[in-house]
Amino acid sequence: MSRWQPNARGRLEQAALELYAERGFDQTTVAEIAERAGLTERTFFRHFADKREVLFWGQDALIELVTTCIADAPRSASPIDAVGDALRAFGTMFQGRREHARRRQAVIAANPGLQERELIKLASLAAAMAEELGRRGGPEPATKLTAETAVAVFKVAFERWLSATRDTELAHVIGDSLDELKALTAGT
Repeated sequence: MSRWQPNARGRLEQAALELYAERGFDQTTVAEIAERAGLTERTFFRHFADKREVLFWGQDALIELVTTCIADAPRSASPIDAVGDALRAFGTMFQGRREHARRRQAVIAANPGLQERELIKLASLAAAMAEELGRRGGPEPATKLTAETAVAVFKVAFERWLSATRDTELAHVIGDSLDELKALTAGT
């Protein structure tokens, strides 16, 4: 077992997704993931707290990216434009990773506990966006509404991107979904 090959985290993530798809999340052990990746369980736990975190490990980086983008948005930007730009920036992180995202989402969809964890992740993202919008000076009800709306736009765009038959970028699909929302609300 060679422990010195590069990209241990990526290898563990790949092995976990393969095993989750083959056997199911609950039936896969950390030992099996480590073995498939050619690593030890100890190495697994250096990278992930548990086998769920293989699917959710980037949450802190996502929140940091989105809140930084909101904070850096021009003062003239509306709250929805600030969060839209932040979501598009997040979407660029998925370039070339659609098949990986599809496999990850299939594992989550097959497991109620993972679905719950995904909802918690999205709720944390909405709370962080609302807090950052509040720092920009927005009133609380409007900041929460904008953040929750942004998460809804992201969820719809993400599902569209995963099911698209042609190659497209998530950032573009997010932008299109946000434009559709703006068109809907402009007509009211």
